[in-house]
Amino acid sequence: MSEKSQAVTDESLEDFVADADTGGRQPRDAFGRNALWYIPLFWSLYQLWIASPLPFALGVGVWNDTQTRAIHLGFAVLLAFLAFPAFKSSPRTRIPWFTWGIALIGAAAASYQWYAYDGVAARSGLPNTLDITVAVAGLVLLLEAARRSLGIPLMAVALFFLAYVFFGSWSGLPDVVQWKGASLSKAMSHMWLTTEGVFGVALGVSSGFVFLFVLFGALLNQAGAGNYFLKLAFAALGHLRGGPAKAAVIGSAATGLISGSSIANVVTTGTFTIPLMKKVGFPSHKAGAVEVSSSINGVLTPPVMGAVAFLMTEYVGISYVEVVKTAIVPAAISYVALVYIVHLEALKMGMTGTSRMNPVKFILGAIFIIAISIVLAGGLLWLCGLTVDAARALLGGASIWGILALMAVAYVAAVRFAAQQPDLPMDLDSMQHLPPAREILKTGLHYLMPILLLMYMLMIERKSPGLSAFWSTVFMLVILLTQNPLKAFFRREGEFARHVREGVSDIAHGLVIGARNMIGLAAAMGVAGIIVGAVTLTGIGQVMAEFVEFLSGGNLLAMLFFVAVISIILGMGLPTTANYIVVSSLMAGVVVELGAQSGLIVPLVAVHMFVFYFGIMADVTPPVGLASFAAAAISKGDPLRTGFQAFFYSIRTALLPFLFIFNTDLLLIDVGPVQAVFVFIVALIAMLLFAAGTMNYFMVKSRLWESAALLLAAFTLFQPGYFLNQISPEFETRPGSALYDLAATVPAEESLRVRFVGEDLMGNAVDARYLLPLGAAGGDGAARLQQNAGIEFREEDGALYVDNLAFGGPSEQLGIDFDWQVVEIEIAADRMPKEVFYLPAFLLVGGVFALQMRRKRRQPQEAPA
Repeated sequence: MSEKSQAVTDESLEDFVADADTGGRQPRDAFGRNALWYIPLFWSLYQLWIASPLPFALGVGVWNDTQTRAIHLGFAVLLAFLAFPAFKSSPRTRIPWFTWGIALIGAAAASYQWYAYDGVAARSGLPNTLDITVAVAGLVLLLEAARRSLGIPLMAVALFFLAYVFFGSWSGLPDVVQWKGASLSKAMSHMWLTTEGVFGVALGVSSGFVFLFVLFGALLNQAGAGNYFLKLAFAALGHLRGGPAKAAVIGSAATGLISGSSIANVVTTGTFTIPLMKKVGFPSHKAGAVEVSSSINGVLTPPVMGAVAFLMTEYVGISYVEVVKTAIVPAAISYVALVYIVHLEALKMGMTGTSRMNPVKFILGAIFIIAISIVLAGGLLWLCGLTVDAARALLGGASIWGILALMAVAYVAAVRFAAQQPDLPMDLDSMQHLPPAREILKTGLHYLMPILLLMYMLMIERKSPGLSAFWSTVFMLVILLTQNPLKAFFRREGEFARHVREGVSDIAHGLVIGARNMIGLAAAMGVAGIIVGAVTLTGIGQVMAEFVEFLSGGNLLAMLFFVAVISIILGMGLPTTANYIVVSSLMAGVVVELGAQSGLIVPLVAVHMFVFYFGIMADVTPPVGLASFAAAAISKGDPLRTGFQAFFYSIRTALLPFLFIFNTDLLLIDVGPVQAVFVFIVALIAMLLFAAGTMNYFMVKSRLWESAALLLAAFTLFQPGYFLNQISPEFETRPGSALYDLAATVPAEESLRVRFVGEDLMGNAVDARYLLPLGAAGGDGAARLQQNAGIEFREEDGALYVDNLAFGGPSEQLGIDFDWQVVEIEIAADRMPKEVFYLPAFLLVGGVFALQMRRKRRQPQEAPA
């Protein structure tokens, strides 16, 4: 490729990213340029200010949550109009005067609850004309801001729900979806003047957590960490068969933790990986598809998960550590399986590498590396905890200074170590002539320190996500300011003033880029609040449950399939966090309700993970797979073909949610450490067999029955309980009258599985099962149920009925209602362990392996792997 064509390509990719993430307008006049520099800069500084202890220490700039959300949204709306042109034909080199006017009106309306908070609060429920006018203007301009920054899909979804709010009483609608409708005053008050709509939980998480994590990622990337992780992956894997594709998977995993955006991940890593994949023999559409599949997994991987991890803590009501624990096994096995899929593709295409490594050795090595990485990370966090505890014991109140001194010494030592190697270049040619991985590893150990600090504060100190991200971001600011001067000092290069100036410039650029990356995301959070507000105002969630029940005919698997399809449709064109908010608000309750009626009781976090996984699949799936379009722009392949190929590669990701709905061991729910290791190994083997079965290649090209056998073995390993349930029932039933006696005998921190019948508020018959938590052991059954499940019963004619529910208690949140009858209690049956079925599965795999190895030995000797 010529330098000119390469420049054109780079420019078009920058435009693609700008249009999708940061805004495509680049004014040439000084005023416009300064506006798009200083406004994002002030936004980042504002977010750092409210996250710091300074407002409370100084008594300056202290606002409540609603006010901080309003300012946050005001910045986002202002920048959405200034940075994103209205249409493709709109000017990109200047900001029209009328755009300035609309932007300022939108910002004023968005921040109304900041400067007019006292008046709005005093008029709660009785808005005046000004309140309604501002709400209407704000809602319209917020939707336009979302259209500019995110495209039509999210705005269209929000308009659909708004139409339902106002016209839900239309006689032309089916009776099942009709509701009484809302007046303009009621709707605008709900959506704009309370925390039920735009200024609700989603915008609160955006203002309090998400911005700081996006900013942290932008600063980390500005410091060179993204380039470091990518080069390290290529140096470690580039020499293997299909090496660039394998490196793309690992590199995208690392950068996905930083960016949280599948599109940004595709463009950041794909610029390097896709041309190299094509060079070793991957067709354009397959090279793009590998990058898309890798990048999608990046936002499914802890610790950030595209900021969804922090939303999930709010919506599910569990700790951040629990969210990370549930997400880690599916993400890990999905990545290893994708590396294996890439390896099988390379085998099928007859690719060669520069070193020999058979697939079994490679997979075992991958498992070993993952295990060692987890152990090292855990060991480092544990060691940090011991060090901090020792400092507190020795230094007391002055321990913070001792801890900071230790961190400074460790950081300077890491930079000194890095300075012994040359800095990593950031160009495509350098990827083909990389030094050994151990040499690259030395150049960026200091990049790992702020990530470890983040994980330590979240998982050991159990600090809030906002505070953890704040101090990690402060650490990144220190790194950006000092890493180049320190390297110059250790290399004896001099020119410290210039390096300091470059550090200040890098900080400013990182702050600006971080804020501009948040424009569309913050707008999406606000618009997602409209959808959530419509759900809470109209009760459409119940309608969705009835709709899915109608489609599925009451069949459990069909219900999950339709929920998955609807989640993909709802997620089309939406950024990760808005995607999760929409699909969880509408579909999570559907799975819980219909599952309970079918006897399937699933922890709420598993349900949220289910809909989140399928919502994210929309980034892959044509016709709106934005990540696939980004990859096709780099590979010069067909976007639709790239999207369909990426979906085929991502089938393993689509399989996982179905598996952990029926086998929550995969989410490490109620699983001990030893069992967790066993679950990971078995699930990984099952996923690799599934990949081999769907790719129609194991040791050699598989025959049809061999692929079917591998898929059957994979299913058995994933869900051994299915076959056991055909032989022996999973539960034994006891009469409802035995509720108190059984509740008294249940071990500590376990639950009782109870079947209720009754009617819901709409008069519909309910026959469903629920898990009632019983907390600590001891006490009679009635007391345990009242204290831990928040439920009381009365006895009538020998039967028990729900008599009282604690407001906001576990039973009420489950959807249990008054006067429901306890029909029966289900207890685990005494039967053989389900793991017995692993044996025939492994024997089946062994038979296929033996047959294929016999055929392989008859073939010519293969080239190095």
